[in-house]
Amino acid sequence: MSQAVKLHPDLDTHLEAFRRGCVDLVEEGELRTLLEKNLAAGQGLRVKFGMDPSSPDLHIGHSIPLLKLRDLQRLGHTIVLIVGDATAMVGDPTGRSALRPVLSRAEVEANLTTYVQQAGLVLDMERVEVRRNSEWFDAMGFEELLRLCTRMTVAQMIERDTFQTRMEAKEPIGINEFLYPLMQGWDSVQVRADVELGGTDQLFNLLVGRRLQAQEEQRPQVVFTTPLINGLDGRKMSKSYGNAVALTDDARTMTFALMRLDDESMPVWFEQLTRLTPDEMRSVLAGHPRQAKARLAWEVTCTYHGEEAAQEAAEAFDREVRDKELPSDIDRHPWDPAWGETLPLPNLLRKLQLVTSTSEARRMIGQGAVKLDGTVCQDVQHTQGAPQQDLLVQVGKKRFAYLVPSV
Repeated sequence: MSQAVKLHPDLDTHLEAFRRGCVDLVEEGELRTLLEKNLAAGQGLRVKFGMDPSSPDLHIGHSIPLLKLRDLQRLGHTIVLIVGDATAMVGDPTGRSALRPVLSRAEVEANLTTYVQQAGLVLDMERVEVRRNSEWFDAMGFEELLRLCTRMTVAQMIERDTFQTRMEAKEPIGINEFLYPLMQGWDSVQVRADVELGGTDQLFNLLVGRRLQAQEEQRPQVVFTTPLINGLDGRKMSKSYGNAVALTDDARTMTFALMRLDDESMPVWFEQLTRLTPDEMRSVLAGHPRQAKARLAWEVTCTYHGEEAAQEAAEAFDREVRDKELPSDIDRHPWDPAWGETLPLPNLLRKLQLVTSTSEARRMIGQGAVKLDGTVCQDVQHTQGAPQQDLLVQVGKKRFAYLVPSV
């Protein structure tokens, strides 16, 4: 069991933790007053953060608020993690240009398990108050739901830029989507949140929480937001774009991916994903971009895998990319007699597990990304026979295999 963390006594230390990388802070004066009162009483704040398990995986962009919560947890505040198993079935309209598919409870439950596990990569979950919002929404009767719906007007709801944009584009808006901000705000009432954290896209929903708490004669929560970062290539971070770094990536995969980050994104990534001081960040960013990126990759990989694994991954990157040396752990695949005397190159690449499909193999061959013993092969009709000696097969810059004679 984790030991309780003693509340840090210094007000400025708490304020600095809240401010770092913060975009919106509503209201800082209220936060200061609240901290002064709670520090005097020796009590941490109840800091609410909601996660809707609408998909099974978290990427490094999701870790930004989690890292902020870890900072606050270490100062002695209570993290209240709302697992939105009810709101996930409604679907957050944030950033949507079309209706979001409604998830089943079974789909939500499957995603929920991985979400909590992945949050545990950053937070000390033994000291997190985890609450499912189905706890109160499943118990809510129809009359209570109607009463909740009276808390806001349609005019107030469509002030949200997401809804305005979709209305102008004549995109449909489901009535259920109007429920989402109310439900998220009602979560704050139920857990009596002192503070709520969210991304900048969540500001409207967070402010609804303040409104509902005031209506319930609770002290309105302080709201603060962190930015949404782009992916490795400067576009919106998304697994479908191939520009995301998953929280569950191994140290090598994480380091190699981070070294692909565009130079312009580094200042934001340093501020949000590391805990270097402002002076340290300025010093690193003033140097060579490649060295700065290597420092960023090391810091982030350390967070999830520790210093030893991060160092090994950094050295592997230097050997294989910077120094253009081959990996030390290239898989060796004996020629299988069942393949016959020859095998089309796309099929061979698939057999060697260097590609996921023959169509991917043909595309890589056509792009000049396939080498046989260091020589580019762009002939998709090429056939390979059983080698007389080890044959190095390479796809792209990072995928290698040795094709060796039959044993």
